Order: sequence, then structure tokens, then C-alpha cells
Amino acid sequence: MTDRVVMRDIRKRYGMVDALRGVTLRVGSGEVVGLVGDNAAGKSTLMKVLAGAVVPDSGEIVFDGGPVAFTSPRDARELGVEMVYQDLALCDDIDVAGNLFLGREPRRAGGLLLDLPKMHLDARTHLDALNIRIPLTDIPVGGLSGGQRQAVAIARAVTFGPKLLILDEPTAALAVAEVETVLELIRTVSSQGVSVILITHRLQDLFEVCDRLCVMYEGTLRADLDARTTSLQQLVSEIVAHDGQGRAGDTTGARA
Repeated sequence: MTDRVVMRDIRKRYGMVDALRGVTLRVGSGEVVGLVGDNAAGKSTLMKVLAGAVVPDSGEIVFDGGPVAFTSPRDARELGVEMVYQDLALCDDIDVAGNLFLGREPRRAGGLLLDLPKMHLDARTHLDALNIRIPLTDIPVGGLSGGQRQAVAIARAVTFGPKLLILDEPTAALAVAEVETVLELIRTVSSQGVSVILITHRLQDLFEVCDRLCVMYEGTLRADLDARTTSLQQLVSEIVAHDGQGRAGDTTGARA
């Protein structure tokens, strides 16, 4: 599998705290990688580095075979990296179509007036392509269910045509049926060749969609596991172990 992104020896220090202590992470094209670990393990900091929101102190990022240096989210977006944060960043009073194309609304000739029919038609086409079951595009996002809101946030990120999509806790606080909706959306996106990094504390979800499971511990990547050959118990043992060694117990496929 061709690597979409490789992060090598990424380090970040905040005062006396080493948030990242030489992390190396790779993600293949169209691959879904679960990124897990206890609180303060460094997951969010590492992903913010990849999304351009945090500049690392040292290390290298290689994207599609070439070295890159992200100094802002715009830099990352221009190369095809999108991150959907846990707060979703949606506008509740704006309808579905407006949220999908917020700041990039199609305009009529002359550029003064919004082309609302085109915006809603494009929104419908985009939602259908992702198999998102939201019947109307002119209803405020604030009236949608949690799963539908999450789907809109992911769909908005996909409108930018990303090569790599980072999802931060997309199934948190969702009902069972809504969780499956989001997981199916992840499957759809990855089947289209988009690489996905999934951060979640719902470990059971990882085994539904992930190819690999990467476990972080105190600013390091302590294990890189094959999701097909790793059990939930083995994954938990990697997350909670405090032996200071690169591995914990008999974890199939793990690498320090």
C-alpha cells in the first residue's frame, strides 16, 4: 500500500511538558487508522500538527511522497488534509446546504446574489454521493439529530476534496443507530480513496472500520496493531499498561 502520509520523529514541548516525544506514524492511501490512548497521551496534539494547527518543534512530514511543512490549517487544506473537530463547527441557524458551502456559496452572474437553487442542488448531489440520509437541505442544522449533524460536518470536510480526513470522536454521545450511520460514512469515504484517521474512546467502533490501530502513551507511539488480528482485550492492555516497555503482554501484531 502506498503511503499517503508519514510523520517521522515528531516532537512538541510545552514548557516542561513533552507532549510528543519522537512520534512516527504512517497512513496508507485509502486506509482507516484508529488512533487511541488515554487522556493526555498526545493524540490531539499529533493530529493538530498534521492539520497545521500546531507547528512541531522538530520532525518531518512526508505527504504523497514529498516533504511538507504546515504552518497553518490553510497549508494543510491546500494539500488535502481536513480535520473534523469534536465541536463540529457547524452553524445551527443555517440550513444544511448553507453549512456545507459556508464561505464558498455559489453566486449568480455578477457575484452579488447567492445562487440558492444551485447550492441546494449541489448539496443534494453531495449528500447522495456519500449515502447520507437527510431528506431536506433547507432545514436548519440545529434541528438535526446528533448523527445527522456529525454526517453534515464530515460531508462539509469532504466537499474540499481531501486526501486525508481526521475525525476527532465522531461517535461520542450518539445513539447506536446513529453510530452505525457515521461508521458507514467512514467506510464510504475510505472506499473513495480518502485516508482516514479516527480518534475515539469507543473502542468497539475501531474494529468495525479500521485497518490498523495505533496506540499512544505519554507522547509516544507504543503500538501499531493490525485490526484484523487484534482483540479488544489486547487493545485495552496496550492503552492501560504502565510497564514502560514498548509492548504490553501478548499483543498480536504490535510494534513499539
